[in-house]
Amino acid sequence: MYRFIGRGRELRILDHALREVREAGAGAGAAQPGQCLLMRGRRRVGKSTLVEEFLRRAEVPQLFFTAGGGSAEDELAELLDAVATSTLPDKAVFAEEAPTQWNAAFRLLAEILPDDSPSVVVIDEVPYLMERIDAFEGMLQRAWDRLLSRKPVLLLLVGSDLSMMEALNSYDRPFHQRGREMVVGPLNPADLSEMLELEPAAAFDAALITGGLPLICREWPVGASMWEFLGAALENPISALLVSAERSLAAEFPPQAMGREVLRAIGTGERTFTNIARAAGGIAHSTLARAADLLIDKRVVAAELPIALHPSKERRYRVADPYLRFWLAFLDPYMAEIERMRGDLTLARVREQWPSWRGRAVEPLIRESLARILPDGMLPAAPAVGGYWTRSNDVEIDLVGADRQPVAKELLFLGSIKWLETSPFDAHDLAALHKHRAALTDDPIPLVAVSRSGVSCAGLQATYGPDELLGAWRAR
Repeated sequence: MYRFIGRGRELRILDHALREVREAGAGAGAAQPGQCLLMRGRRRVGKSTLVEEFLRRAEVPQLFFTAGGGSAEDELAELLDAVATSTLPDKAVFAEEAPTQWNAAFRLLAEILPDDSPSVVVIDEVPYLMERIDAFEGMLQRAWDRLLSRKPVLLLLVGSDLSMMEALNSYDRPFHQRGREMVVGPLNPADLSEMLELEPAAAFDAALITGGLPLICREWPVGASMWEFLGAALENPISALLVSAERSLAAEFPPQAMGREVLRAIGTGERTFTNIARAAGGIAHSTLARAADLLIDKRVVAAELPIALHPSKERRYRVADPYLRFWLAFLDPYMAEIERMRGDLTLARVREQWPSWRGRAVEPLIRESLARILPDGMLPAAPAVGGYWTRSNDVEIDLVGADRQPVAKELLFLGSIKWLETSPFDAHDLAALHKHRAALTDDPIPLVAVSRSGVSCAGLQATYGPDELLGAWRAR
């Protein structure tokens, strides 16, 4: 039997919103008891599963409609089907009138919602409707203001296109400030540790491979090592590990889009603008700039600047989703050999390159973990946790805590990450960190080490290992 793991925070948010609807509906004279949440998260991150679990627990009349990217007429027909299979008490009225326009559909939907008890209406993949239906946002806004919000209903608007979902609530759009925003991220390392019964260090490895995507995590046998999981996944050409990335990219980027070539260049390890242009086939810088902006806008790629006391133009690019980063580096280039049942060759390549690849790939996850831990009695709270580098990489600092980014007024700590399985952070690593600190500042900024295998030297303000980092992700 499938166990629903994690999402405690998200379920509490949904429960609280429904409770507000119930209390407002029960109160005398509440003009607008309805509540609206705008839920966004990347594809395959588990938004629909989360909503389904919430609906299962809520046990109130409910409608779940998923847009499919068709014409306005096709989407309206799908809405009629969704109403027919819903648990709304007066759904038969909708079928009898069979509205042929979206304005009429919203009006009729409001009429069949209960007046004296809470209900939930879910519209999934809202960006499809925004793209395909003329004036959809205006129709939604009028329906909400005049009709839907006057009923005790929780309206969940769900979408995978992050930029479009953010735009839905922007100040110059019709639906501005009608709903509260809710972001659904992947399962975190603590969720994976519980779900897969993994030790802390192994949970971080699982996060780097699966990206915390539930569909992939469900294929990971409980208690199995990462090598056991990878071996089985590479033997199955339709495993979620192999196919999820391609399906997500196909949904967001047409095959001819230059963004996919740029993404592949970044995914294979190129981080600077010039090197990405070269790896993408020598494309023009103007073309690369447009493609990079698209990838950043869709939150597929992160563009980062070093944190320092002075401005820098040394922007670095990385694939934001750990799973997609793993897929681009180890799976996508070798899909042909996997399909001819030589996943053993792919697995051997992963084994060979894993320590060095993991060492860099884990850095964003560790930075976010630290930001969640602090303050902890050893280090102060750090509003910004990033890194520092120069163009030539002669100075590179893994961890920089500061009061803001990228140009800080105050540096709070500097640190190194050593994420090897058998090699602790030692005096040589500390000497290198001292040297790099001297290149950045003359001030005695506190030094910190993050190590997978412990620390064998003194002279650090704070040290962290997998156990402490995993604790940052547990509910408090």
